[in-house]
Amino acid sequence: MYKSLVAGFLVLLASFSFAQTADDAFRKPLKEVISDIENQFHVKIRYPEDLVKDRMVTYAGWRFRPDLEQTLFNVMSSQDITFVKEGEGKYKLQNFQYHLKTPLEGKQQLEYLWTKFNDVTSWESRKKELRECMWKALKLSPLPAKPASRPVISNRRTMNGYTIENVALETLPGVYVCGSLYRPLNAKGKLPVILNPDGHFGDGRYRADCQYRCAMQAKMGAISFSYDLFAWGESALQFKPSDHRKSLAMSVHALNSIRILNWLLSMKNADPNRVAITGGSGGGSQTMLITALDDRIKLSVPVVMMSSYHSGGCPCESGMGVHLCGGGTNNVEIAAMAAPRPQLIISDGKDWTQQVPQVEFPYLKKVYDFYGKTGEVENAHFPQEGHDYGLSKRVAMYQFVAKHFNLDIKKIQDKEGRIDESGVTIEKYPAMYVFGEKRESLPANAVRDFAQLEAMFK
Repeated sequence: MYKSLVAGFLVLLASFSFAQTADDAFRKPLKEVISDIENQFHVKIRYPEDLVKDRMVTYAGWRFRPDLEQTLFNVMSSQDITFVKEGEGKYKLQNFQYHLKTPLEGKQQLEYLWTKFNDVTSWESRKKELRECMWKALKLSPLPAKPASRPVISNRRTMNGYTIENVALETLPGVYVCGSLYRPLNAKGKLPVILNPDGHFGDGRYRADCQYRCAMQAKMGAISFSYDLFAWGESALQFKPSDHRKSLAMSVHALNSIRILNWLLSMKNADPNRVAITGGSGGGSQTMLITALDDRIKLSVPVVMMSSYHSGGCPCESGMGVHLCGGGTNNVEIAAMAAPRPQLIISDGKDWTQQVPQVEFPYLKKVYDFYGKTGEVENAHFPQEGHDYGLSKRVAMYQFVAKHFNLDIKKIQDKEGRIDESGVTIEKYPAMYVFGEKRESLPANAVRDFAQLEAMFK
């Protein structure tokens, strides 16, 4: 078999050599090159027509090798195209995705990163380098001036053991982030603060699983705040949904989280020694990033997001070059910057977190071991589950937060000691709007053009 492939490869090279010369860089249409690969290696390659239309491959024949995948790599990398094996003899082409590596490449990067430090001193130096670069990459060094306006707070509701208020904060002049503030009913003394950044799940912060987790956090005795992504939810009153996929959205996300944290800690009953953040998917990206940037976060729970080979498919998670800091990093090293603070990594078996127990989590434990704190980092892995912040994942989070923040978990348990979310009221979306269903309450100074936002960062 191998000999026949090599013979065919040599015949193919001969055909290339007669068709083109070095004078025209051995140029050949990409579509024809793909056909040559299919014929040479007896495979089928599928692709959208627009992906290959009008593309030319220089030195096409010179890129061929006896090995199929090496040939595919040599040809497609010249076009910023990647390939995925779909089955025996079947491949798919797609545009290069900068935020993705292969699982093997992710593992190899972790092994390489490990050579950059070997004790707490060298790790702290690495962390300092990363943090300084990340702030600059986000264009948040220094932070822009904070608007002098007060939060817009409306529609207080009293539920079973907690209250809810709609809140909008002006984080840049005319730029508002909206959210829902959940607080325990009749609570006394200092209370923990928990940030809940939204992820890329349908219906944003209005969805049921988000309401459940914030209400349950409040019932346990915490001040909980759930908030929109940029150009998502009520933020879409000011910006187009397409603006969400612009790189600067990543900076706005981060700034929003910092401003929200400032506001929550300004409350008289907020406990600065018990501050947490948790979110799933894109909210998990925010969880890792903000924890890495801000030591005021004392506990973090990133959900279905930490991976060595996936940096976040939305430019709002990876568009500002944060992952290029320190000669190249990834979300595992960013999550490791939480050490030695308590951290629960929640992963599953049906997305890019599927190898966390075997690959990514051991790396985190090594970093925590520098501080003698391996017990402070945990992994709750659900091999039969997928990409969500479902009940089992919420239960793991409730237990972790209650343990480390000394909260009364009995307040959310039934008589048998099981977590019981049935006492939570799932509201309809309009009840949670800050500015009304038709933006009737949107402030007069509200920015409505992305170009105005860009100008604030120049």
